[in-house]
Order: sequence, then structure tokens, then C-alpha cells
Amino acid sequence: MNLMQIAKKNPLAISFDDIAALVSSDRYEVDQLISQNLESDVILVSQVSEYILLSGGKRLRPLIVLLAARALDYRGEQHIQAAAIIEFIHTATLLHDDVVDSSSRRRGQDSANTVFGNQASVLVGDFLYSRAFQMMVDIDNMRVMQVLADATNTIASGEVMQLMNINDPEITEADYRQVIYRKTARLFEAGSQIAAVLKSYDDETESSMISYGRHLGTAFQLVDDALDFNASADELGKNIGDDLAEGKVTLPLIHAMKEGSDEDRKIIRKAILEGGLDQLDRITTIIKSSGAFQYTANKAREAANDAIESLKNLPDSKYKQALIDIAELSIQRRF
Repeated sequence: MNLMQIAKKNPLAISFDDIAALVSSDRYEVDQLISQNLESDVILVSQVSEYILLSGGKRLRPLIVLLAARALDYRGEQHIQAAAIIEFIHTATLLHDDVVDSSSRRRGQDSANTVFGNQASVLVGDFLYSRAFQMMVDIDNMRVMQVLADATNTIASGEVMQLMNINDPEITEADYRQVIYRKTARLFEAGSQIAAVLKSYDDETESSMISYGRHLGTAFQLVDDALDFNASADELGKNIGDDLAEGKVTLPLIHAMKEGSDEDRKIIRKAILEGGLDQLDRITTIIKSSGAFQYTANKAREAANDAIESLKNLPDSKYKQALIDIAELSIQRRF
């Protein structure tokens, strides 16, 4: 059974929009703050920033900040700024990623680098990073700045690590997990941790929120990497097989090489070493027959369960339940 079939067999009654509606006023304030901070006297900066930030993304990472803050009964306003900062950092990474990966599609439309060019995308990504740090100063909380600065640095190191792993068929599952932690899970982790920092919770609660974000981000990325071989371009929002075309080694490929025949391994190794999509259909068949989709689904389920378990000591509330529901939705991807 693949990831899509699992999602159809066990649908969640609640939707992403239902969850987001719980903090609709907070989300409106985040959107307003994002719009205000996109303003620049350099027209191209505003054009590129608005193109990607207003391109229809669900803004999951800011939502985690808002829900976590409410689940911890935070009553201030700085979670709004923190959520906007998280989105700016995330968007900057997308702009840079698409240039590094030569991606042509993002969120179901032409990527910013396709529309505006690589140079503009890189430089506007730099603008968004620097604007995020300006906004951190406005929060005037050194612990928040530490969390976000450390996360940003970890993401950058993850990008370099992934670049070093390109076209390397010897990458292990442990190597792969290091990359997805740094590139994806670390920002989820920072978002949920900030809520505890703002509320000045004890170390145990802060550790629980860190754990929630880390496991949620892991589940999210595992599913994303499986969908690269097992979804339509419309569902995925980008071209199918992009990771393979770029020589990226993800868990479905790692497991398929481990469990497949010698001939299967040769086909996958050649595709990783050379990039390209000439053998995409054959490789997708190998991934399915080797049980790699099910293996990836199981690992995503484990990560989602760990995220939910991390919340066990939080007081019950509709916001805690929403965080649990997001963990479930992360492996039933319809974002």
C-alpha cells in the first residue's frame, strides 16, 4: 500500500483549513505583517518577494508557531512576529533552493528563478533573510534570536551537505536523515520551540515542543520525498522526479537499492550518478516492488506518532488537538 492509498484508507475528518480557522485572526495579523515587511524602494525586490510569498502556499510553518503559542496559553503578541519571521526564512530558502536545483516549478506555478532569473532570486532571498533578522531585533528577546539564528545556520549547513551528496549512490539512510533534519525539520523545530521560549516555560516543556517540531518536520519531508515518485505534478506542485533528475538520493531510492535485485541497483545507481529521468518509470516500478514506498510510509508514521507523543504533557485544548491533527495530516498530504 502506498502513501496515497494510506491517506485514502484513513482519511482525517478535519482539514487543514479547519485547523487554520482556529487562529484566523492571528493568521490575518501575520499576513499583514508579512505584507508590510515586503515593502522596498527597490521595485524588483517587492515583485519577486510578493510573487513567491503570495503564490498560494499554506504557510504551515507559521501556523505551527501560532498553534503552539495558543496551546501553551501565550497571551502576548510576539508570536505574530515570530511566525512572520519563520515564513521569511522559509521563503528565502525556497528562492535559493530553486536556483541551486535549477527548478522550474514551485507550488504549481513557474518558480521565481524561471520568471525573474537566478540572480534576482538569489539576491531577493538574501533580502528576505536580512529582513527576517531585522524583525528578530524588533522582538527584543535574545533567546528567540538565538533559536532563529541557530536554525538559519543549520539550514544553510544542510543545503551544503545536500549539495555534497548529489550524485552519490553510497549515501546511507543516516546521511539522508541528517540532511532532512537540517534542511526541513530544524525550522519546524524552531517554530514550535519559540512558543515555549516566549511563554518562558520550563526546560521540559521546551524540550517537548522541540521534539514535536523535529518529528513533524521529519514526517513531512519523508512523505514529500516519496511523493516525488508517486504523485501527479498538480498534487505535488512541482515536476515529478525532480529529485532524481538532480541526482538527489532520498529514502525511497536508498531502500530500493538495499532491497532490490542487482539489476535494480544498477539502474538506480546509474540514474543517481548521471541524473535525468530516462528511467523514471522503471525506477518507480522498482521502488514499488521493493517495498520502498511502504517502508517510507512506515517511517513517516513513526515520526508522526513521535510528534504526537511529544505533546502528551501539554494541557488539553483545541490548539493541542490541532497540533495532533497536523501531525496526522502530514502523512495524508493534501496541503
